[in-house]
Amino acid sequence: MTGNPNRHAGEKLIATNKQARRLYEFLEVFEAGLVLMGSELKSLREGRVNFMDGYVRFNNGEAWLTGVHIAPYANAGMDPHEPTRERKLLLHSREIDKLQALAAQKGLTVIPVKLYFKNGRVKLQIALGKGKNVHDRRDDIKARDMALDTARQLSDYKR
Repeated sequence: MTGNPNRHAGEKLIATNKQARRLYEFLEVFEAGLVLMGSELKSLREGRVNFMDGYVRFNNGEAWLTGVHIAPYANAGMDPHEPTRERKLLLHSREIDKLQALAAQKGLTVIPVKLYFKNGRVKLQIALGKGKNVHDRRDDIKARDMALDTARQLSDYKR
């Protein structure tokens, strides 16, 4: 079996939020569907999405994706979609209640991690995250550098 071991059959990656892992420590991960317009779906097929300052907010027992930019589709016609509009997330009510309760705690945020097609439908992976402070980020960089140095030394040793 070749390819990405984290990717399941029938999944095609659209985009990932590269800043999320750097800025947040993930506590729990969920999969949600999205309510989209046709022109948004066409733009997603072209991979034209930017997570920018995306996050999930809760209103009246519903979850909404805010701050994610899906570029307008070039052939949308006279009425293209609004690129940064809020999009409703499709989650079970118990998942929404759980996320809303946990996000109400101090320092926890629900952030979009990646967008992908799964069996022909657009799915969004969201994570409950705790913001990292500067020291945590420095520790992550230090650990990554040490792992790279060790790998280099081992590869030099094998030669």
